[in-house]
Amino acid sequence: MSFSGDVKEELLKKIDNARHCKIAELAAVVAFNGEIRKNSQNETDLRVSAENPGIIRKYFTLLEKTFKINDEVSIDERIVKKNNRFTIDVGNQELTVKILQAVKILSPDRSTAAVEGLVSQMVIQKNCCKRAFLRGAFLCAGSISDPTKFYHFEIVCTSQEKARQLQELIQSFEIDAKIVKRKKYDVVYVKEGAQIVELLGLMGAGVSLMNLENVRILKGMRNTVNRKVNCETANINKTVNAAVKQMEDIAYIRDTIGLHRLPENLEETAIVRLEYPQASLKELGALLTVPIGKSGINHRLRKISTIAEQLRECNSVGNMDMKAHAAHPMGSADRNKEEQV
Repeated sequence: MSFSGDVKEELLKKIDNARHCKIAELAAVVAFNGEIRKNSQNETDLRVSAENPGIIRKYFTLLEKTFKINDEVSIDERIVKKNNRFTIDVGNQELTVKILQAVKILSPDRSTAAVEGLVSQMVIQKNCCKRAFLRGAFLCAGSISDPTKFYHFEIVCTSQEKARQLQELIQSFEIDAKIVKRKKYDVVYVKEGAQIVELLGLMGAGVSLMNLENVRILKGMRNTVNRKVNCETANINKTVNAAVKQMEDIAYIRDTIGLHRLPENLEETAIVRLEYPQASLKELGALLTVPIGKSGINHRLRKISTIAEQLRECNSVGNMDMKAHAAHPMGSADRNKEEQV
């Protein structure tokens, strides 16, 4: 089962003790999966359908515990499966009215109440009711990505007004929920791992919360190790490149003026570097007749590099003079005589 499926399985078992919280979760189920219609006797009927039969079972359990239903017909006999969706009708006019009045869709006089968005604010006044409503909304229309790949929590809404109300509800817990348009739906989503952990806690998914935290800790450790490895690799590359440059400079001096033309301390340093090309600066310093520290050996190698650069510049200038002489083999006095003639 996917991580999202595990979260939903855990939330399906969560039943709040307070009646107002049960009503808030019922309101979410009705808002996302409910259908209010007229039957053949022109009576109001409430139908709830979902792809997950567990949602239908929880919906019926909430009805039983909230409205004290004593139904002789089992839940399995009442659920109808059609087109891969499971459907249940309340089937009782008085109970339907009680449910719709409880979730503030019908007023006490049985007239339709004006509800903008998903649910009346009267149903979700308390934070505990907001959490229950969020749980029901996630069960009906939510999903969470596999946290080992990336972090993404979302609930799909059928209109922008509904999405905005859900966004405000989540933001009331100081969680940065955003909205994106996806085809004909408006999706409320959260992408930050720590905030998704907080959402799981708000909805009551304690086991899933711990599983997600374990994944986050493991990913954090891997990222830390990767950063250290990358840093070490960069340092090794830097050291290797510096050593190669030092070897090139020393070889250039040796092949042009000879290492014996260097000061005695630089000559010894150059010879040791040629003999031990893979040694670190600290190791090179320890190999000298009079050992010196890392900064001292680094200073000597910089001076050697400076000398090599100066030699390159001098040789470059000398080559240019030779080319100019080749182009004009006669001296200036000869050229003046030629001009006078």
